[in-house]
Amino acid sequence: MRDERAPFHRHIRVYQHRAYTVLELRGEIDLLSATEIGPVLDRFTGRGHARVVIDLRPVEFFDCSGLRLLYRARTRVLDGGGQLLLVCTHPLTLRVMKVTGLSRLLPAHPSLDAAVARAEAASGSL
Repeated sequence: MRDERAPFHRHIRVYQHRAYTVLELRGEIDLLSATEIGPVLDRFTGRGHARVVIDLRPVEFFDCSGLRLLYRARTRVLDGGGQLLLVCTHPLTLRVMKVTGLSRLLPAHPSLDAAVARAEAASGSL
């Protein structure tokens, strides 16, 4: 597998975990940081059959700009026949996702390993 590292960004780190590209968002996810994060998310979610995990555990603040990023990433991955997983443990972020209904479309997992294991079990590839 080619190593396609994204350039360093303050609010996003990209790395591989098993067969998944992990997009780890960090810090405050708001309108300003979304302009930095959006193009990086688009780069990795626009590929056909992409297998992506968005990890929100290092996020300290998450507003509607973050919700838009997640929804856009989900749409792009699914349109390409891929799979998008979410890791999130922050109670306020989880609450916002539940209130808006996004948690029904993109359920959160407590850890990266839990998300990948659940996906592999669902696809029968364990």
